[in-house]
Amino acid sequence: MAFYDDYLAKIENPDHRQKMARVLQWVEKRYPNLAGRIAWNQPMFTDHGTFIIGFSVAQKHFAFAGEDEVIAVFGPEFDRLGLSYGKKLVRVSFDQEVPYDLLAKVIEYNIADKQDCQTFWRPRAK
Repeated sequence: MAFYDDYLAKIENPDHRQKMARVLQWVEKRYPNLAGRIAWNQPMFTDHGTFIIGFSVAQKHFAFAGEDEVIAVFGPEFDRLGLSYGKKLVRVSFDQEVPYDLLAKVIEYNIADKQDCQTFWRPRAK
């Protein structure tokens, strides 16, 4: 059983549950070296113990988070795709197509950028 099955079972809307399941399965299949886990009641993926990407679900959207660095780097692409975002996460409306190409860029950026990171979160700049 996948690590996120219990999480998915709590999503009441079956269409939303199915969409979130497809996203998590896509990450799991495309990036088999990432470790999946539930933390802070959300599914997330890590690489050598460092955070790569996490997901959450709200009533009208799901969100992915890759730390605030991702927002700074990919903000123009989020704008171009009409995605709503804040300081640490990006919202994808359940009626939007999942931007898998962009998700891949975010995940691959974090994997490369954090390859030498020894902490769960990026160290904050001083």
